[in-house]
Amino acid sequence: MNSVFVYIEIEDKEIADVSLELLTKGRELANTLGVKLEAVAIGKDVKCHAQELAKYGADVVWVADDEIFAPFRTLPHTAVMVGLIEQEKPQIALFGATPVGRDFAPRVSSALHSGLTADCTELVIGEHKDAKTGKEYDSLLYQIRPAFGGNIIATIVNPECRPQMATVREGVMKKEILDENYQGMVIRHEVEDYVDETDFVVKVIERHIEHAKHNLKGAPVVVAGGYGVGSRENFGLLFDLAKQLHGEVGASRAAVDAGFVEHDRMIGQTGLTVRPKLYIACGISGQLQHTIGMQESTVIVSINTDPDAPINAIADYVIIGRVEEVLPKMIKRTHPNPPCREGT
Repeated sequence: MNSVFVYIEIEDKEIADVSLELLTKGRELANTLGVKLEAVAIGKDVKCHAQELAKYGADVVWVADDEIFAPFRTLPHTAVMVGLIEQEKPQIALFGATPVGRDFAPRVSSALHSGLTADCTELVIGEHKDAKTGKEYDSLLYQIRPAFGGNIIATIVNPECRPQMATVREGVMKKEILDENYQGMVIRHEVEDYVDETDFVVKVIERHIEHAKHNLKGAPVVVAGGYGVGSRENFGLLFDLAKQLHGEVGASRAAVDAGFVEHDRMIGQTGLTVRPKLYIACGISGQLQHTIGMQESTVIVSINTDPDAPINAIADYVIIGRVEEVLPKMIKRTHPNPPCREGT
């Protein structure tokens, strides 16, 4: 029990941002526990990423590098990860809450008979006392996430089973290089170390990958709308303003469920996490399910008819008014020749 494991997801020779974010958080956890941070990379031509992973604080990079691991298939990846965890016995194992991670992590957890907390928003080390037995535990992983529709924040602990496993969505944790010259040890495993023929019964015949239509996660300005925007037509005002500010348009779940905008623009617990320099919240009440995905924006502007809306409590600037009245004025201020819209 002397390490923190982070699974490194690599697609088209690119390391997923969430994996680097987890290395940053994993380095913090490992320092608190006084243990090593170890990265696990499984795939084709993944050894070349070892130095990049070391920059984010990986003391050890475990590599299973073979063309049979690309593209991702659940069974062989699970066999390698389970075998490595049983061998090294880490205290903690972290995975990105991506489509791959959501398929992969539960399989690993089930094989190891350990717990798994999905979609965590924070990970910290702390103590725990069992209310029934009075037994005290130290250095446990607090796996923190919203529960019951975001109405409460749950802190989940796993006192007995190891490793303590969690998935984290992309953008929730910060990504920071520890040291450009940080050196980690690279340990390579042969395919036959952990897998056998039965792990390859599923063959990938063809793959279709749909790339994102926008760069909401990386946009410096996000203009987001909620149910209070009122209609899909009114969302056109948000797109006009976002275009003027060279930003992107986001939405709350309520707006998406109402059909005002596409699902891939949803921000919050079940959508994207963003950290723009400027976040303009239009007609958004500010429930926890949404704010958890944007609360670390540098500057937050709230436009709302309700002075007591929860979003106003975290906003830097609050404009009380109707979206369809305020946004045309903002558009006019940001461009000398704003687009003409009916009724403005």
